[in-house]
Amino acid sequence: MLNEAIAMNHPVRPNIPGVMSSDMLNDELCWEAVKRRDASEDGRFFYGVMSTGVYCRPSCAARLPLRKNVRFYADAKLAETDGLRPCLRCRPLATVNADPNKSLVEQMCAFIERNSAEDLRLSDLARKAGLSPFHFQRSFKAIAGVTPKQYLEACRLKKLKTQLRAGSRITEAIFDAGFGSMSRVYEKAGTRLGMTPAEYRRGAKDLTITHVTVESPLGLMMIGATNRGICFIQLGDSEADLLGSLRKEYSGAKLEIMPKPYPPQFRLWLDALNRHLSGQQPQLDLPVDIRATAFQMRVWRYLQSIPYGEVQSYSEVAAGIGAAGAARAVARACASNTVAIVIPCHRVIRGTGELGGYRWGLVRKRALIDRERESRGTAR
Repeated sequence: MLNEAIAMNHPVRPNIPGVMSSDMLNDELCWEAVKRRDASEDGRFFYGVMSTGVYCRPSCAARLPLRKNVRFYADAKLAETDGLRPCLRCRPLATVNADPNKSLVEQMCAFIERNSAEDLRLSDLARKAGLSPFHFQRSFKAIAGVTPKQYLEACRLKKLKTQLRAGSRITEAIFDAGFGSMSRVYEKAGTRLGMTPAEYRRGAKDLTITHVTVESPLGLMMIGATNRGICFIQLGDSEADLLGSLRKEYSGAKLEIMPKPYPPQFRLWLDALNRHLSGQQPQLDLPVDIRATAFQMRVWRYLQSIPYGEVQSYSEVAAGIGAAGAARAVARACASNTVAIVIPCHRVIRGTGELGGYRWGLVRKRALIDRERESRGTAR
């Protein structure tokens, strides 16, 4: 099966006028394609940047390297033979499905899901896959978007959530899901589960969420936060509608209006959001306290890796997380996002170039995309 996957992902290439033939590349035309950031050449060749040790697809949005530092490769395997690693920005392997280990990684994902309660070590998984731990970890992350350890953790949390919703005892659910101790779950609760196991089983009952509604460059914006981070950012036209959305999302939580003066940490979060929305702060890194399935987590993490001012299609995101063909599931994950802007689902559009859906309105989606593009152009 692996040999078939390699053959499928590295077929003998047909003659392509100008850029390459089945056995050689035209360096001058390849360089011209890189300078144009020509997406139509993606998958036909890769270029390596010897000064940074990475290789990219022709349309990579990174700063153009010096020509003397660039080499061209007919496939990714040749680039890796030269000691280069995939660019984390353009994800050359995942985006064009060129990784020869794609099928193998998909099989290992299924294996991890089936055996998530077991003690699965990186060395054991790599041995089963027939790769060295280094190459297995690198291929897995390039295709799945997360490391094997993160994927295993997500599978365990998904199983834990299912058992908690079914009413299982907390201790039994934790150990049945594969966690070796109670403390491991509570350490991760704020960043993965979104709340402690007991809070989750009670539907966020007794969880306190403070909220405030402020004016933003996109209209009214409500922000909700727990003591772990931001759990809710919504855009709307009325405070009543925004509060209704917060109550619906956290039906069992205790909601409180954020008292003034705002806590210093919250003031920093609010200032960062406003600077980002006005185009003054491209990078936004705020702590979040949200609930997510394993698939949603993969999608949302990938969305955060899409460069500021750029967009991708639902199909490209699906391919980027190693789930080609799951464009509709990606769209549902985008629609389930409860923290607008921080998880930039506005950067995902239809393959036709149309905006697609956006739970906060297409006018806002267009405004966000245009503002980012404008600000990025000014920064250059």
